[in-house]
Amino acid sequence: MPHTPTLGPRPTNDLSSYRPGGGRIASDDYRHAMHLCETFAGLEEGVNRYDLLLLVKKVGQAGGFTPRMIQLLDYYLAYTRDCDWEEGSRPIVFQSLSRTALDLGVSERQIQKLEAKLFEIGALAWRDSGNHKRYGRRDPDTGRIAYAYGVDLSPLAELRSALEQKLHEKKLYDEAWLATKREISGLRRQIRGLLQEAQAEEGRDMATVAPYEAEYEEIAIQLRTHIGLAELRRLLARHVSLQSELLAVVGAVGKADADAVSRRTTLRPETRKGSSRSEPRFAHYNSTTPSNTDSCSPADPCFQESVAESPESTDPRQGSGVQHVTLAMALRAASGRLTELLPSQPGWDDVVEAAYRLRSRWGISQASWGEACSVLGRTGAALCLLLTDRATERTDRPVRQPAAYFRGLVAKGRGGELRLHASLFGLLERND
Repeated sequence: MPHTPTLGPRPTNDLSSYRPGGGRIASDDYRHAMHLCETFAGLEEGVNRYDLLLLVKKVGQAGGFTPRMIQLLDYYLAYTRDCDWEEGSRPIVFQSLSRTALDLGVSERQIQKLEAKLFEIGALAWRDSGNHKRYGRRDPDTGRIAYAYGVDLSPLAELRSALEQKLHEKKLYDEAWLATKREISGLRRQIRGLLQEAQAEEGRDMATVAPYEAEYEEIAIQLRTHIGLAELRRLLARHVSLQSELLAVVGAVGKADADAVSRRTTLRPETRKGSSRSEPRFAHYNSTTPSNTDSCSPADPCFQESVAESPESTDPRQGSGVQHVTLAMALRAASGRLTELLPSQPGWDDVVEAAYRLRSRWGISQASWGEACSVLGRTGAALCLLLTDRATERTDRPVRQPAAYFRGLVAKGRGGELRLHASLFGLLERND
């Protein structure tokens, strides 16, 4: 029979029986970590180990730290003492691996995996004994470590400047994310207001609004932090696009729409001489195209005693009768809601400002207000809102859709059929 040799123990000089680095695989990262441990000169003055921990917690995932990694690092930092972080010492955690695992309620293998991840991002290293056991002793008098083998936290101090840079970048990202979220929230309020205005508008075909409602429902998702900034900005662009489309549909009144609204209002059983005494429809505030009527100061006599325009005038502002309305008339005709928004000695600018602030109460959009300012001037827009506000208080057929009523007034003004002064006279007679 052939002899089969038995395998005896390998000779002690057989390199295959050893692992480099004292049981750990040697690498540039490992050598760099060991160099940081050996050259550790203590923390900077005014900085303690819990400042480092707070920095780690603030950076979090942006620096590669998971909640479990932070938990382990917190546990290890609590094991060290202030004197371990001074020059001449090293913050080494020499508690046994099993004790750490028992305290944290996980297995030893899980602790080793977490330590490996912390090593990969440069937060710790190891000072190994020959058999990889973790043990050490403190001087009973000074409390300093006399000798120790275990987890060395010295590299964490070197990581401080990089963590501060990461935190700065994270703050910039967070601020940009929150600012984008605020923009989206503001646009959503405007879009909902435009949709409500379109639904409330008399004669509006709801089929023209349905596609915009469907698109809004698609993008009106909850804005949670799991959505990245790039995706959030794409969502913002869709909101901006939808708002622009709605403004074009709801905000701008074409000539055909204006004529239709005008015909509907003239068929109502109201006073046919001038505009209705029950008050016409209004216009709004900040117009970027100021009228000649509004270019003078609030106290200018043109607001109070303008000479009537000739019948041939085609300017809707002159035909609306705004030049015949004095400030005193407007203040007497205003509702309590509007006068509460005025200062003790108001001027025309104050009336315009108060009317603009009141518009949101009646669901009148910025687009409708801007159109009114363009057609009738800021003062005419404010008077239209004043009349709309009063129209909601009527005991006989009070206005139920103020935004549509306001747009009807603007449409009448565009067609030269609005008589603001006559409507205000009617209000004042009723008040008297």
